[in-house]
Amino acid sequence: MRIGELAERAATTTRALRYYESRGLLRVGRDASGYRVYSENDYRVVRQIRTLQECGFELEEIRPFVECLQAGNPSGDSCPASAQVYRRKLAEVDELIGQLHGVRNWILARLDEPDAGEPVPSPVCEFSVQGVGVNRGVRMRDLG
Repeated sequence: MRIGELAERAATTTRALRYYESRGLLRVGRDASGYRVYSENDYRVVRQIRTLQECGFELEEIRPFVECLQAGNPSGDSCPASAQVYRRKLAEVDELIGQLHGVRNWILARLDEPDAGEPVPSPVCEFSVQGVGVNRGVRMRDLG
């Protein structure tokens, strides 16, 4: 299949596919005319990349999953290096959850005693959702 077909099928852009190729995550064949030609396995690789990106993984964290698929494994999750990345990401998520619980408790305390006259500690919220690789906003109702 050609680049446009793969982009449409994998719900991404041709620009993203070229970027994955430039980063060495996607190995692309060429036909006699020099056009990029993608296989069904390339589709699986791109879907793995997109899924992990949607879950907050950076491209370098995704590399072991791609290498696992390119080695012929049925899933990018099948290799020890992939499991190691999952464990690291899980530790980051657990840390973020702990920080969010702290923020939640601080907010609850402000609600319980709005006029307590206590100075606001500085800094109140010293964490970054983006720093952990989570690319979705946090809604207050999700903190409970």
